[in-house]
Amino acid sequence: MLVETHFDEIEFRRFNEYFPAHGYEIEYLSYLRGQPALTFVEIDLAERVMVSVDVNAVELSDYAGIVLIGAYAMNRLRQAMATEGLTVGTINHGPWLFCAAPDLLEGRRVTSAHNIMYDVVNAGGVYAFDGDQGADTVVDGNLVTGRHPMVLDTFLDAFLGQVEAAQGALPAGRA
Repeated sequence: MLVETHFDEIEFRRFNEYFPAHGYEIEYLSYLRGQPALTFVEIDLAERVMVSVDVNAVELSDYAGIVLIGAYAMNRLRQAMATEGLTVGTINHGPWLFCAAPDLLEGRRVTSAHNIMYDVVNAGGVYAFDGDQGADTVVDGNLVTGRHPMVLDTFLDAFLGQVEAAQGALPAGRA
């Protein structure tokens, strides 16, 4: 999980339930800014997570997938999307992160929070609808996007499906 201060607590809690229940260990990564560890807090300051692994100290391609925890934390964490072959999942306001680097969204089908839909489209993303609202979850290659924390289970199932499909294509020893 890529995390930064002001993360979404609903996503944080659900991710911590979902992945271990499906046999996956969670490792939190962030930019530690030269510190051995940092504690990050969610929007309402209730949830905290201590991170001791700097995203710059690991090879992101060594991971089966990476989830960017949403809310306003994502403006610091754009780097993961550009890692070739890595499954990237982002939900709610998370796709906003990629709007500042339009080449990451150009022609990709995505969904997001309704209030950033036009930012995503203006950055070259193809916004996917289901009726008159954004699709709950969209998979486009290695990018899995979700509309809102209320669709976390659908999003997580799609993300894990992509991670497991990609693992079949990884060289031995990579997970």
